[in-house]
Amino acid sequence: MRFKTDLRNIRTFSKLVAALNSLEKIAWVRLDDDTVRFTVIPDTGSQVWASLSVDLIFDSYHIQSAEPNNTINLELPLGPLQRALKSAAGSNQANLRLTKRDGIPMLSMTIHAMTKDGAADARERGAPYGGGGHGYGANPDDPFGEDIFQQESLELIMKREREKVITQDIPVRVLHPDTVETIMQPKVREPDVHIQLPPLLQLKAISDRFTKLAMTTSSSSGRGGASQNPKLELSANMFGSLRLRLAAESLDITSVWDGLENPELDPSQLTIPIDEHPSTRFKQAGPDTWATVRVDGKDWSRVLSVGRLEGRVIACFADDHALILYVYVPHHDDSSAEDVVTVSSITVLFN
Repeated sequence: MRFKTDLRNIRTFSKLVAALNSLEKIAWVRLDDDTVRFTVIPDTGSQVWASLSVDLIFDSYHIQSAEPNNTINLELPLGPLQRALKSAAGSNQANLRLTKRDGIPMLSMTIHAMTKDGAADARERGAPYGGGGHGYGANPDDPFGEDIFQQESLELIMKREREKVITQDIPVRVLHPDTVETIMQPKVREPDVHIQLPPLLQLKAISDRFTKLAMTTSSSSGRGGASQNPKLELSANMFGSLRLRLAAESLDITSVWDGLENPELDPSQLTIPIDEHPSTRFKQAGPDTWATVRVDGKDWSRVLSVGRLEGRVIACFADDHALILYVYVPHHDDSSAEDVVTVSSITVLFN
């Protein structure tokens, strides 16, 4: 079993890992010839299924295993990976490989970075001009002795003195294929409404304000239990409107976005004729017909952290049942190519 790759789009990769880490500390990572899948399934709250093409985040990609499509399944702690990627930000080269340390599987990230302090570090290591080894100053009693001088390129010396190599090992578990067969993406019915969300950071700011207000109101009324788990009501229609509402005993506030896009469905991707699709019926019913879900305010705030990926987000509402977000992450070197991160939130309803 072998895996080795260079990293590309470290900024995008780092933002994805940071978003996943806000939901859960452990991820299942599935690597194969063509795709990289990150799956996060917390005990409670939203699930994330991120399926990315290899060339979005990797370069010079090599993988080999005995499984079909050279599949490798790993259980990966997201915190150490996030910290390693933060170290790689701004580096001129970074690579990742699967290895072992004392019999324990590791993802080893090697980072090549340039540093202004490199020359001082090089002197401490006894590099050229450091006063050690064979060279000028090696025999101070006879500066004209027969010491052998090793000739080096000035450009090579300067590069070595400026370069700093960092290696970070991330412990992982290699999972047996039978173990991961039970990890299945949840099946939900066809959505009643699909709509492109406004910028997620804007939506998160307002959602967080509503959640904080709900917690403050609940705390002041003495209902401590409710303050730990405020619910927000999200609604959308097939006429470009999204509504966020907080309804409580002492307040009822709403924020509405209009003029959003309801993307056209691709009939070839549907299991039923488009005329029979639930979204068609919702559109025919008019702008006063809304699909609604209720979400945990704190969990919803964590979900919206995928806005760091700066992609367009399509929300699919199954009325009174589930909310699924599809985050389309653009390729920086090809604006026409996109990868998708799927966030599945099976909501717990209340009366």
